[in-house]
Amino acid sequence: MEATNILSVLKKKLAFLSGGKDRRSGLILTIPLCTEHTSMEELSSTLDYLLSIPSEKCKSRGFTVIVDGRKSQWNTVKTVVLMLQNVIPPEVSLVCVVKPDEFWDKKVTHFCFWKEKDRLGFEVILVSANKLTRYIEPCQLTDEFGGTLVYDHIDWLNKRLVFEKFTKESTSLLDELAVINENEKGSQPDKDRPADCGMLPSLDPETVLQNGHELLSELQQRRFNGSEGGTGTAWSPMDDELLAQPQVMKLLDSLREQYTKYQELCRQRSKRSQLDEIHTKVMQVVNWLEGPGTEQLRTQWGIGDSIRASQALQQKHEEIESQHSEWFAVYVELNQQIAALLNSGDEEDLVDLKGLQQQLSDVCYRQASQLEFRQNVLQSAHDFHSTAQDLSQQLDGLLGMLCVDVAPADGAAIQQTLKHLEEKLKTVEGTLQGLREKGQVLLDQISTQTSWSYGKDVNEESKENVDHIHGVMEDMQLRKQRCEDMVDVRRLKMLQMVQLFKCEEDAVQAVEWLGELLDALLKTHIRLGDDAQESKVLLEKHKKFVDVAQSTYDYGRQLLQATVVLCQSLRCTTRSSGDTLPRLNRVWKQFSVTSEERVQRLDMAASFHAAAEKVLKEGAEQGEDLEANFEAYEEVEAIGRSVLDRLTVPVVFPDGTEQYFGSPGDMASSARAIRDRMKLVELKRMQQEEAEHPQENDLEMDPQDS
Repeated sequence: MEATNILSVLKKKLAFLSGGKDRRSGLILTIPLCTEHTSMEELSSTLDYLLSIPSEKCKSRGFTVIVDGRKSQWNTVKTVVLMLQNVIPPEVSLVCVVKPDEFWDKKVTHFCFWKEKDRLGFEVILVSANKLTRYIEPCQLTDEFGGTLVYDHIDWLNKRLVFEKFTKESTSLLDELAVINENEKGSQPDKDRPADCGMLPSLDPETVLQNGHELLSELQQRRFNGSEGGTGTAWSPMDDELLAQPQVMKLLDSLREQYTKYQELCRQRSKRSQLDEIHTKVMQVVNWLEGPGTEQLRTQWGIGDSIRASQALQQKHEEIESQHSEWFAVYVELNQQIAALLNSGDEEDLVDLKGLQQQLSDVCYRQASQLEFRQNVLQSAHDFHSTAQDLSQQLDGLLGMLCVDVAPADGAAIQQTLKHLEEKLKTVEGTLQGLREKGQVLLDQISTQTSWSYGKDVNEESKENVDHIHGVMEDMQLRKQRCEDMVDVRRLKMLQMVQLFKCEEDAVQAVEWLGELLDALLKTHIRLGDDAQESKVLLEKHKKFVDVAQSTYDYGRQLLQATVVLCQSLRCTTRSSGDTLPRLNRVWKQFSVTSEERVQRLDMAASFHAAAEKVLKEGAEQGEDLEANFEAYEEVEAIGRSVLDRLTVPVVFPDGTEQYFGSPGDMASSARAIRDRMKLVELKRMQQEEAEHPQENDLEMDPQDS
């Protein structure tokens, strides 16, 4: 009986072998009854199929049947128990009827099983689900009885179907292969017989073997991970004890043996056919390569005179290569076939095969080398013409820059233009060097091209190619030299223009510096000194300050003169010093006037302080000469008033504008210092007068006293 015949019944899970065992190592057969009506016929078919699986050795250890009646009626349970007597009377050693919580009439059930005990031939026990472990270990019970044994009925059924399918297919295939091998063995080898290997099996041996190996791997894995170790892994009747694994291994060994013989027979016939086919194809390849293929290469020698011409030659060569590639693909396939036959062929075939292989390889390698060499020549020619075209465009661009007059706005723009020009020239030099190198490579290749000319005289055409290459390189060299000479001239002119802009910028800067010196002179050079010594020191500092301004003015004049010379050299009539020179002269005149005014004020201040100090120091010693002292006092006062008056006068520039030294507060401070010194002198004079005319003073006092 096969599972496919009662597949719909087996899916109902009316009974199953979970793989669990009782304490006597007997298999446990579980019959899960349900509330629905159970067909005794289907249950009987299921039991017949399940009991056909175990070996006789397993059956001899007996069965323990678990009838799960928790969801069924007592009459159904009783019918199933009685049916077991007819189905498996010798094998059943114990029947455990799992009763529901609300059990049937105890008297009836006890009486019925007790009455039927001798007739049944096996012991029937009514037990609750939670007490079933008294008779069977929990690890051997499935989860519906509180056990830990995992059982998947669908998985078991699928594996069982695979096992039976493999058994059926492998047995049928073994019979077919045995017949085919015997028929081939009895017939004598015939070289003229077509290599169709006679009869073909109805099933693919590779597929059947693969299915068998997968099944065997599954069985071995399930045995290794089985419930013998007490783990909770799923268990199936298809293990070593149920004869599944040994049977699969035996079938696989037999099938491999017959299939190996079948393959050898097919290989021998296929090899004989391959030898004839290979010889024919080899001669086809050799004849084409030495005939039309060689003739195509004989007509291709030129390199073109431009990039477009070289591209056309490359396209033509690609067409030739495409035709050769088809034959080279045949060569690769043939070479692989010959190598395979050499590894497995008989000694009588080795000599012919090696000869064919050598002839084919020599012709193909020679032709491939010629194609590759021609491709390299064309690629070098393309690179050469491409570089020549790039160089020509670069020279045209450089010449265009040189033919345009330069009229930049400032020195930075000139520097940028000069840098750009230098970069372009450097790029041209690098490209020309690359052209020389690629030209030399192409010349070297052309010089060796005659080595495989098939006896054809190619000297004339090669000479044309060589002359063309040399002509292109010489022409580019001359064009580059002309541009380089023009670049030298342009570089000199642009450097002069840079110098011109620099002189103009520096001249403007000199004007600004001179203006700053003038501004500093007017705003910060205010003090006249508190004594004669300080006034002299300030005068010396002012002279140095004037020297700096003079140097700045001279520097600006020199820059403007250089600007005029550069404009004449560059023939730049539109450019001149502009208003820079008038500005420089105007600022210098203003500075000169201001400086002279500053010198005069410092001289007057020094004279005032000197006279005042002399009066204050020597007045007492010259007491006998009152008239001389009076003149000295008058001189100090006159000079002091002149200084004070001078401080209130602005500086008048040549253009009529006026400018004061410092702020009013600064001027008031300087005037205050002068007035303080004048007061000291006046006080000194009064004291001296009182000392020399005391009686007059007393007379003036008496009337007041009276």
